[in-house]
Amino acid sequence: MLKLKPTFDLQRDVESDIFRKEASVCRVQEYSGAVDICILNIERDGSILYSWKGAAGTTRIGKYDSNAKQNKLLYTFDKQVCVSSCSLNEEETLLAVSLAQDTGGDERLQPISKCLTLLIEIHPINNTQVLKAVDCRVKVQFLNSETDGRSVLESHLLLLSEDGYVDLYHVLLNKQDGYRVVMGNPERLSKTAERIVEGFCWAQWDGHTQRLYYVAHQLARTQDKFLMRCVQFYPSHNCETVLELPLELPATFFPTVNFVNLGFDHYNMERPEQGPVCMKVFTNRIGSMCVCYSQPAKGKQELIYTVVLVHKDCSKTFRVSLGGDQPSHRAAHLHPLFVPIGYHILVYLQGHFLHSINTRQQEMLCHSLFLSGVDVDMGLQCQSANITVLHAEEESSSSLLDLGNGRIYTADLSPSFLMQILQSDTPSRCPSSKADPQRLAALHCLLVYMGNDPSMELKIIEWLCDNMSAFGSFDQIQEFILASLYRISYEKSLSLDKVLPYSSVLDKKEILGCLLEVPGVLCTTELHIEPVFKGKARSLQGFWSELEWNTERTKYLDAVPNPRYRTSHIQADWEKLKSERRPSIPRNNLEENTKKVLSMVDTWCCDKKLVPLFQEEDHQQRALIGLTVDKLREHLNRHLPRIGKKKIDSLVVNYVAKLLELIRHMLESVWVKHKLGPRVLCLKRRGSPAEWSVFHFMFRILEATRALCLPLPPGYHTLLAVFALRCLPHHSFLQYIDHGLLQLTETFVSRLMTDLDNSGANERLKFSILKRLPESMEKRIYHMWDHPVSSASISRDYTRMLLEKHGNKGCAFPSRDKPGFTPEFLPLTYLAKILSDIEEQALNPFEEQQNVDAKFVEETALKQTLILLGFGEK
Repeated sequence: MLKLKPTFDLQRDVESDIFRKEASVCRVQEYSGAVDICILNIERDGSILYSWKGAAGTTRIGKYDSNAKQNKLLYTFDKQVCVSSCSLNEEETLLAVSLAQDTGGDERLQPISKCLTLLIEIHPINNTQVLKAVDCRVKVQFLNSETDGRSVLESHLLLLSEDGYVDLYHVLLNKQDGYRVVMGNPERLSKTAERIVEGFCWAQWDGHTQRLYYVAHQLARTQDKFLMRCVQFYPSHNCETVLELPLELPATFFPTVNFVNLGFDHYNMERPEQGPVCMKVFTNRIGSMCVCYSQPAKGKQELIYTVVLVHKDCSKTFRVSLGGDQPSHRAAHLHPLFVPIGYHILVYLQGHFLHSINTRQQEMLCHSLFLSGVDVDMGLQCQSANITVLHAEEESSSSLLDLGNGRIYTADLSPSFLMQILQSDTPSRCPSSKADPQRLAALHCLLVYMGNDPSMELKIIEWLCDNMSAFGSFDQIQEFILASLYRISYEKSLSLDKVLPYSSVLDKKEILGCLLEVPGVLCTTELHIEPVFKGKARSLQGFWSELEWNTERTKYLDAVPNPRYRTSHIQADWEKLKSERRPSIPRNNLEENTKKVLSMVDTWCCDKKLVPLFQEEDHQQRALIGLTVDKLREHLNRHLPRIGKKKIDSLVVNYVAKLLELIRHMLESVWVKHKLGPRVLCLKRRGSPAEWSVFHFMFRILEATRALCLPLPPGYHTLLAVFALRCLPHHSFLQYIDHGLLQLTETFVSRLMTDLDNSGANERLKFSILKRLPESMEKRIYHMWDHPVSSASISRDYTRMLLEKHGNKGCAFPSRDKPGFTPEFLPLTYLAKILSDIEEQALNPFEEQQNVDAKFVEETALKQTLILLGFGEK
């Protein structure tokens, strides 16, 4: 399931160097003593702190620089001590350590206590100051600050006690002799301590973001209540509580205080009978926060785990059956491993199940991959109990530390494993097949999270070609299109999750049961988890502002009807636009939208254009492209005004352009797969089996896009009609047209008229096509066909045009039923009838006219009479 890449190996990167150091100290050629290396902590910059047993009973602390790939000795204790916690300040001048009491040894630490916390000057090694000497565990962690002039002269140390409090020490430093760094007023160090937390039972440190999460137990009037808080540390070294989140946990959930990401204590491991708590907080820079914890069910063969999605204002609790072969006393202490990978949270219980939870599209279980059985494996070579998850908010992948072997791996989802799920031979035509939800989840994971890999996208298209028939519960081509389109925008804003289309399953009126549930898994959802943002979180830019905005926007979108844009919703507008002579939406606006989209497609197109698309004016598809842009932009502006009109306009244009480019890419891939060439565009030949496969694939794309009311690239219908004519018998081809499955374009019909001869079968086909054309196109097509019928039509049209130039507006061709109809020469008959109609419409000069000057007419008539008789001049 995971693709692991080793980045650190304790034996390779550290152990060999330690043996050389010890050999040098002992002045021997090769050191053979036991070193017992232990990883203590991993700092913010990736430096790894470790300890080992040195020669002559010493304990040494070193640092491995992961960037420079070098080791450095930091400090040496002159006797064997048990280092339970360790941290190094950013300038490498101070070392804080907690030493645990070794009850098995002959000597005890002075003063006698279970834990001794020290602050040591190491630049150079000088003074050592005791911070705590207590009978409980103590964790130490230096804060990191922005690099500036004062950072060298001040360090800040967190001290977390098992007694449930957190102190912040402000350590002032002085420079001596130009290079020595010592503590200023070390005797007053305890007075600089600031108590920032009290009464916690669980704490997690995030060094990358300088945040401390902790859970406190509060006694409410009616019931016990747990409250998770987050303390944010700022570059100015001030801190404040920025988030409070109520958690519904059992009163005995925390038997002991638990520390997360605060180093590795090899001497105070949790006892198995205590049932260590498994709880983690994961965040992402775009404003998501997930709180994950497990609750073993006592006396039952099941595991309960909860994922609180703060950015979605909900929590989801899963109850997974473990089967009857697990002893109840062991099941009560089983805890899964939580691993964040991108926007997925992997929940892994070794030997039982693996659940990849989609934290952005969490409404349906079918968008989260669930695998069960003893064969489920994440690819780890060790027990999951030895694994520690190292997560950085800025990174999409996580790192895994195997404490047993001392190795660190970067972990990412394995595309080959997900492809195996897609390509599994399990029959899935049955709607109840459990393979369908696994395929659907794997397909979305490959396309959205890993879809930037062109080779992977090509493999998925090949899989679509091999599995063209829709599955029992979903249409894989629709899912491919919508998931690929969602990928181009999902990283821009979390609030787009509930607004943009994600899956065609969400559009179905009736969703099959196999997509709504997983056998052996019970899921319950709790809405409105009520996080409270406090202090500067309301005004800070970056993560906290995004998280608060996402939470508030989720509440709004949950309250309004139909927040998600559904492509099928524009079907009514599209049908109305096609039928209107005077469309309600201005055509100019739609055409401008289309021009923007097609200009983006031209920019993205490759130099090698295999498929003849985007080479003709398809007015119908151009109108649908413009309408899609208009409606999607309107929807986003209504629900997400914060993004801004310019960004929304760019996002929408890119979205529709990506749709057209995606379909072109699908056709080019199948074109290359079947090795098609220019000859397939010839209408005189019959199609080959390869062309039949391409026609079938193109027809499936047409079905998928038509169901979603999505536009196709201009030229798609022409190309589809060419393949249909080559692959189908003529009568089947005409039936496809009559049922609306094929669209006759002017480009295709003109090629049909010119490329095919006038043999009997072709002539009948042409006449059948002409009958099915709209009147406006029919007139243009007649000019391209060399045939007596087309010549007669051209003659009629030409005669009508010549006569209408002289003002004739309403002449009609004589009916065959009228007397005097002579069909011997149709153009002459038609011309005679037109002239007769013109003569009948001529003005009668003898008809009475109104407003006539009688005296003028009388004088004019007399004058004309005299001229005609020869008694007057003209």
